[in-house]
Amino acid sequence: MNNIIENVKEYYGKQLKSSSDLKTGACCPDEVPPKEIGVILPLIAEEIRDKFYGCGSPLPPMLEGMTVLDLGCGTGRDVYIASKLVGESGRAIGVDMTTEQIEIAKKYQKEQSKSFGHKDSNVKFLQGYIEDLESLGIEDNSVDVVISNCVINLSPAKDRVFQEIYRVLKPGGELYFSDVFADRRIPEALASDPVLRGECLGGAMYVEDFRRLMASCGWLDFRYTSVRNLELNNEEIEEKIGFVNFSSRTVRAFKLDDLEDICEDFGQVAYYDGSISGHPHFFDLDDHHRFFTGQPMLVCGNSASMVSGTRYGKAFKIIGNRDVHYGVFGGCAPAGGGDEAAGGGACC
Repeated sequence: MNNIIENVKEYYGKQLKSSSDLKTGACCPDEVPPKEIGVILPLIAEEIRDKFYGCGSPLPPMLEGMTVLDLGCGTGRDVYIASKLVGESGRAIGVDMTTEQIEIAKKYQKEQSKSFGHKDSNVKFLQGYIEDLESLGIEDNSVDVVISNCVINLSPAKDRVFQEIYRVLKPGGELYFSDVFADRRIPEALASDPVLRGECLGGAMYVEDFRRLMASCGWLDFRYTSVRNLELNNEEIEEKIGFVNFSSRTVRAFKLDDLEDICEDFGQVAYYDGSISGHPHFFDLDDHHRFFTGQPMLVCGNSASMVSGTRYGKAFKIIGNRDVHYGVFGGCAPAGGGDEAAGGGACC
């Protein structure tokens, strides 16, 4: 475990000078960021953007006034975006173990605060391990949203990472992260290879083990908001690990105590009112739940809780409760998805 951690520090602290040094496209986003994020990116210092290593854009909406925690923040790109989105009444916290990365992040605090028009900085960077947030003083039930961008795959102790996330999230809080996943378990000899690990391949989570891990940590249901297949585009690396199919996925999960491990039918109906900023016509809970403004949607008990027992509840009206049970919600599969094609979550 210690060897893996030190190899990752070496790779991101000394070997990589910018994102152009990456050997594959696994740690690179391949999608246009949402408009509300796109307008903030030009305000971020160039050095921070040049040293960004991520595979998605895991910043959910409705962050005003929230406390957001970024695990494996690197040079702080997503932390600073969150800083702008939460506003002066919110906070953005970044955690990273790599000295060279965290030093760059801290260097721009005053500059970024000024560019966002904030009177005082609402950002805090902590050097440490995402497997042990308690030692950094991050308390139980203290964070509204946890984000991470292509980092959890690097951890040799993912169970501890997800346990810590569950601990620090407030009830109803959201985990929203992007990462690299695999369609099978990676052999140990390849999982510990420094280059494969550093390129976000060696530690990629097997989707079924991820589902099991989430359930063991308290998340009986979670959802994929996006899934895209990855091309390695490196002949040498493909010769080593090309038998594995990799995908970049963005995951949404909530700390709710009434979720079940399959979707159950209680006859509930959800209405979205169009009030989430940037989403006037519809809101996507996941890759198969699009709520159109004003249009009723029959939902399972889990989905009803996800849009009513969280900060999104301000934008939703739920008709019905759990007094009467009608059996399994039609066409549902076990939480987390099960197969590579569908994407995930309990509702198919």
